[in-house]
Amino acid sequence: MIRSELLQELHKDNPDLRADEIEQVVDIFFDEIAQRLAEGGRVELRGFGAFSTREREARSGRNPRTGETVDVPGKRVPYFKAGKEIRERLNK
Repeated sequence: MIRSELLQELHKDNPDLRADEIEQVVDIFFDEIAQRLAEGGRVELRGFGAFSTREREARSGRNPRTGETVDVPGKRVPYFKAGKEIRERLNK
């Protein structure tokens, strides 16, 4: 599902809301998740899963085109762990 499909589904379920209101709600939702992760926090949606970040250490990598060794700096990456309910729904 892509963002526009999500907006359409939400509009079907909430016909009393205008399209721009639904889009604003979705924007706020995703912005809040991103902001919390940027602060190093965690976002848990019960029954769905939890978003967090993990640290990747600096390492040596290779340029695939030239084969040259390059230094890859350490960084934080987003991580998602599915909740129990969603795992059970997927494996029915």
